[in-house]
Amino acid sequence: MKKLFLGLALTAGTLAFAQESTTVNTSPLKKDVQPVRFGIKAGGNSAYFSAQKFGMNSQKLGFHAGAFVNIPISKQFSLQPEVLYNQMGARDVISSETVYDKTTTVQDKVTMNYISVPLMVQMRPMDKFYVEAGPEFSYFINGKMKGDVTTKNTVGGTTTTVTQSHSEDINKDEINKFNFGLALGLGYDITNNIGINARYTNSLTKIDKMSTAAYNNNRVFQLGLNYKF
Repeated sequence: MKKLFLGLALTAGTLAFAQESTTVNTSPLKKDVQPVRFGIKAGGNSAYFSAQKFGMNSQKLGFHAGAFVNIPISKQFSLQPEVLYNQMGARDVISSETVYDKTTTVQDKVTMNYISVPLMVQMRPMDKFYVEAGPEFSYFINGKMKGDVTTKNTVGGTTTTVTQSHSEDINKDEINKFNFGLALGLGYDITNNIGINARYTNSLTKIDKMSTAAYNNNRVFQLGLNYKF
């Protein structure tokens, strides 16, 4: 029994000495590295297709929301994987045609819902400010097309306007399920827990399987808030 207590005492003393030595010998770099932190984020999206001209008429408003984990690599660099519910799409005038005195304009708003997994590398030139870049992998869940068909008909100097609305689900078989893009952004930590982030993602994968890649890729701007636990 005495040997047991003596062994425990020696072990405890050794561990205490080792812990003290480790604390004393810890490099300044290790002390500067922040702990791994989990968080949630949400915000607004402004999306359009690459085939469109950038402008207010092409922007489809949506949102993103999800969770992330921030993994510091050094004092200035960290890795941040995220999982987001992410809305993309576009608002676009599909066609406008005039035949004699009749003009038909079709305008569609396309909403496309994805599960996105950005893998961002963040660099901090200052303690509260950071820039980020990395790939984003997305999986298409579902989508919807809503639009209006407006017909203007002029007869005898009198113009009548008729607008009809339509709504239909996007055929999943016509859409590429996986979407790959590159993201670039920046952020600012308002407090130790709350921050603001802006990001632009340029997709490199075509949306419609039947179209060329250059015709309809996703583009999306994101602006949101994040909270770290």
